[in-house]
Amino acid sequence: MKSNELKISSMKDKCSSQEWQMRVDLAACYRLVQLYGMSDMAANHISASVPGEKNAFLINAYGMMYEEITASSLIKVDLSGAILAKPDFGELDYGINKAGYVIHSAVHEARHDVACVIHIHSWPTMAVSALECGLLPISQTAMRFLKIGYHNYMGVVLNEAEKESLVKDLGQNEALILRNHGALTVGKSIGEAFNWLHRLELSCRAQLAAMACNTPLRQVDQKTLEETWSNYQPGTRRPYGLMEWPALLRKLDRLDPSYKN
Repeated sequence: MKSNELKISSMKDKCSSQEWQMRVDLAACYRLVQLYGMSDMAANHISASVPGEKNAFLINAYGMMYEEITASSLIKVDLSGAILAKPDFGELDYGINKAGYVIHSAVHEARHDVACVIHIHSWPTMAVSALECGLLPISQTAMRFLKIGYHNYMGVVLNEAEKESLVKDLGQNEALILRNHGALTVGKSIGEAFNWLHRLELSCRAQLAAMACNTPLRQVDQKTLEETWSNYQPGTRRPYGLMEWPALLRKLDRLDPSYKN
């Protein structure tokens, strides 16, 4: 271990094999969000429900960079915010971010179909979140978000009273634009949630680039938009992540397999 790396005790023997696998995949997701330029230093959060534990989910230790998240560094909490398990961080004694708890517990409690929740503050999603027009279906990638939800800004998400409106605005969608804030995606698997996030990020980047050209945007008729949106819905095609996720893990393994620790 390098001298500037955190020394974190392994959690592998302190959890079920199913939880450990979820920890490995979740740590990989943090590394991928960093790799694709969507992290915000130690801010933001990605969570995953714990297999076999109805009211528990895993989330990052507040204070760690995404590039140093490992399977063992993740903290297990319940829906009330109580810490159920965490490694020995030494004198740093990391805990969880309050806003992260409020946002993620709200979704995990309301959407039992969701295994993973990702929240980011990337510059493209922040920029689009501040546009009155929101996300425009001007590219095929963006058309999959034709029915994306929007949640009005109510300040830093510290008040648990905001949970109700946040969940209502997300509905049964896979993505939510947090106005003047950022974005959130969910999935039935970690791979699926990351896939939605990556596509949302690309959609925002493409829109901002097109709008910067200061020329009229080419519109697509509503019938085609609806048909394209439908082609990306569950039941129409295979679940996202099934094909891409193993390849993304191989990519990480080539770059730095320490996320598995």
